[in-house]
Amino acid sequence: MQRILTALLLTATPVAAQDVADAIVPEGAADSTATAFDDLPDRVQRALEAKANGNPTEAQDWMVAAANPLAVEAGAKVLEQGGSAADSMVAVQTVLGLVEPQSSGLGGGAFLVWYDAETGELTTLDGRETAPLAATPQLFLNENGEPLEFYDAVVGGRSVGTPGTPALMQEAHDKWGNLDWADLFDDAITHAREGFAVSPRLASLVAEDQDRLTRFQSTADYFYPNGTPIAAGDMLTNTAYADTLETLAQDGARAFYTGEIAQGIVDTVTGAEGNPGVLDLVDLAIYDVKERPAVCAAYRDRDVCGMGPPSSGALTVGQILGMLDTFDLSEMGPQDPEFLLLLGEASRLAFADRGEYMADSDFVPMPTEGLVAPAYLESRSGLMGGAEALQEVSPGAPEWSHAMEWGTDQSIEFPSTSHISIVDAEGNVLSMTTTIENGFGSRLMAPGGFLLNNELTDFSFATHEDGDPIANRVEPGKRPRSSMAPTIVMQGDAPVLAIGSPGGSRIIGYVAQAIVNHVDFGMNIQQALGAPHAVNRFGTYDLEEGTDMAEAQGALQEMGYETSITELTSGLHAIEITEDGLRGGADPRREGVAVGQ
Repeated sequence: MQRILTALLLTATPVAAQDVADAIVPEGAADSTATAFDDLPDRVQRALEAKANGNPTEAQDWMVAAANPLAVEAGAKVLEQGGSAADSMVAVQTVLGLVEPQSSGLGGGAFLVWYDAETGELTTLDGRETAPLAATPQLFLNENGEPLEFYDAVVGGRSVGTPGTPALMQEAHDKWGNLDWADLFDDAITHAREGFAVSPRLASLVAEDQDRLTRFQSTADYFYPNGTPIAAGDMLTNTAYADTLETLAQDGARAFYTGEIAQGIVDTVTGAEGNPGVLDLVDLAIYDVKERPAVCAAYRDRDVCGMGPPSSGALTVGQILGMLDTFDLSEMGPQDPEFLLLLGEASRLAFADRGEYMADSDFVPMPTEGLVAPAYLESRSGLMGGAEALQEVSPGAPEWSHAMEWGTDQSIEFPSTSHISIVDAEGNVLSMTTTIENGFGSRLMAPGGFLLNNELTDFSFATHEDGDPIANRVEPGKRPRSSMAPTIVMQGDAPVLAIGSPGGSRIIGYVAQAIVNHVDFGMNIQQALGAPHAVNRFGTYDLEEGTDMAEAQGALQEMGYETSITELTSGLHAIEITEDGLRGGADPRREGVAVGQ
């Protein structure tokens, strides 16, 4: 029991274990926290210990990595029974929606990247939320035509898009599942009815968000029973969620989009006091998952592949790596100022393109192929390599199939989200990033026991810049741009890595840097995820507090960068696929784990 507690405490941040304990475990909660995962198999305990020691989990047949041990064990059971990676994902996602409701769930959306072992093909599923048909470009403007403050838009029904996660779960199972759909919900239903131990991370986030979580009564009743915030180790039940899952298990995901569940969602959104939304039953009834081609960019002798528009993840990660590809990083180190200068410049140039061009390509023309064309990235990398930071960066001029002039995006993307990586015994690989956007989403709890997203605030609040329309503005039925970057790295015709992270727009930097750590600096996959972060998006260099990376501040300032020492709580989960077997890692900053056999 004690070793589980120690491993859990070591997972929160890369600083000292006692500092972690003081930071994330409320006084008096240690004993209850120690029993949180007491009933899980030894394989979970061993994996937690490996993670705490900076070592990857190793396996031969299958592996699953996700953000909570209860969810990982649910997915592992499915794989153990001969289930596919798609089957396992359903089990993992439904448990995550219960035990980590601040990050993802039935009321949100997801992007999934899939490698099919039988055909050797890569594809992606777009389960992103959509704007209601009644939404207009002025949705997030006040009566004077000015953008709303972020949380004024977030909290309530205005920010809720049509959820996509249940439909994506069904679509993935229909395409690639081995086991009966109804059997994939068992662990989540059991935990919801019988109770699960609240994790330190959930308890901490609930305590920090009291003003917003108590705005609506049903949400307050769940997270603040009797007016007191749930605490680490408390046993929490959610019978409404169990009922919803039983309905989905029996009737399929379409039961979410019609009938009682759908009506409950719409009533909650349109009845949100002070900030109602415009979601309608028609929006739910017409929702569909879209299969899209993967977007790939060359890096070293690999192809880094992921989700294309409406996600900016694969394009921007691909651009960063493509620009770095012209430099020999292996002669540097992960905290070498010369490397950090190159990483910062590549990131800034990529984010300039992201702000100008990237949005839902079903609604706006996009130079998708041009943005990751080797010749274009080589021309952009030619701007790099000086001794100082670029004074200004601006969007480039990638090749278009047809041209369009856009204004610069003004959306705000705050971190939350969760990532799942799975490899099954047949060799199928799944990388899926799943979210309700901001922590706890819109703070609206549907009658079915799940939180609703605030995904519409990923649109640009402003509609135009200097007379030019902004590509990522709100439009009816449109999917907001995302930074989610579920990734599968290919070498030759075979997958060698599944990786992704939560973190808002910092996701892009987290994933790119982890790949460089692994490929160029030779770190094992667990070390690559736990290494200190340095992230640059819009000019200021964010350096991870409490780590050695903060020591680079002086050198970066001398190069001309503004710097910020800040918390960078990624949630990377990755599985390396080798000829000798599987190696998995989970971010030491959170409670996740990689388990395999």
